[in-house]
Amino acid sequence: MAKTNPSPPPAPERIAAFRTGLSAETRAAAYLMAKGYRILARRFRTPYGEIDIVAKKRGLVAFIEVKARAKLDDAAYAVTPRQQQRIVDAASAWLMTHPEHADLELRFDALLIAPRSLPRHLIAAFDAST
Repeated sequence: MAKTNPSPPPAPERIAAFRTGLSAETRAAAYLMAKGYRILARRFRTPYGEIDIVAKKRGLVAFIEVKARAKLDDAAYAVTPRQQQRIVDAASAWLMTHPEHADLELRFDALLIAPRSLPRHLIAAFDAST
């Protein structure tokens, strides 16, 4: 039987970035719940990309990209047009698996997280036409 070499462990920087992302998403979800949103999904993965948070409030479903940076302004510029398109495509996939939400208003938000700052929620940060 052929030996298979296990893949090397991830670099410490990658592990730290992953943990920072999880922490930011947890803070973002708590912030959204405090604002009256119900979290429908976290880290929803599709072949097109991942949606950090899917949240509902009344007749609205928001697909939310969470960005954590040292400064809130840096986080705001971290959602690139290419990433926006991947989120839009992933949202379409989410709606295919959750058709009961397809008739609701849809919105694409960003939630920015930085140390020692309150989260900044950018409502309608981008739209599906990007």
